[in-house]
Amino acid sequence: MNPPNVRFYSFIDGARPPQRADRSAVGTLPMRAVRYCEAVCSATAFGWWLFCPIDCWVLYDGTGMFWSQDGESWLPLSDACHFPGFPQAWDDVAPPELAGMCPPFLTALGEHGGFLQVQFGLMARAAPGWGLLVRRPANFPLMTHIEHFEGIVEPESWFGPLFINLRLTKTDAPIRLRADLPLAQVQPVPCALYGDAVLGDMRMAAPRLADFGATEWSDYTRRVAEPNRRPDRPYGAYAVETRRRRKAVCPFTGAAA
Repeated sequence: MNPPNVRFYSFIDGARPPQRADRSAVGTLPMRAVRYCEAVCSATAFGWWLFCPIDCWVLYDGTGMFWSQDGESWLPLSDACHFPGFPQAWDDVAPPELAGMCPPFLTALGEHGGFLQVQFGLMARAAPGWGLLVRRPANFPLMTHIEHFEGIVEPESWFGPLFINLRLTKTDAPIRLRADLPLAQVQPVPCALYGDAVLGDMRMAAPRLADFGATEWSDYTRRVAEPNRRPDRPYGAYAVETRRRRKAVCPFTGAAA
């Protein structure tokens, strides 16, 4: 049996494990999108949700960062803090040369402006040639007053903690990082897809409408114009066709599934 493309390693007891992203974003997507918009549902379900390992609150006052486990007792976050009790748990099992070198939980980044790094208590490995895009949960309601910075890691060469960088956009207001709602989404991508060979191979095939050829006009007619001439057409034809094609053919080999 081939190894899985992605394998997660958890090192925080009791933390919620990664979860396959849900097509309906746990019911937050409009029902019309869930039933008929395959594009939205596929993007929403592409990857795995990652969760903050513990409930906590963070606060940025314009110059300094603070954090709290209960929203009442606040500690300054001048540099970094660890999961409660984790440094000792790490030292109990880590090789002697790694004693005292456990990864932090929250890190106030050096730049001014409320930048915060949150670590998920996870490490990951991936099959050779695969990277992991870490981003905000796709089509999921945003946490209030938080902006995500996306990043791509290649676990084949990086076996370290998975994290997300955030910017807190409101000062003097506690912001809750909930352990029961996804804070990030991890999506597997072949490394070749974001290399220069692929991204540099882009051109404007028809820079003007007048340059459209018969194929382009025919495809537009079939996909857009013709269905809109039939007001009694069934909804979700694209979704049905896409799901049928996805089940019938392997996207990587082209062979029948």
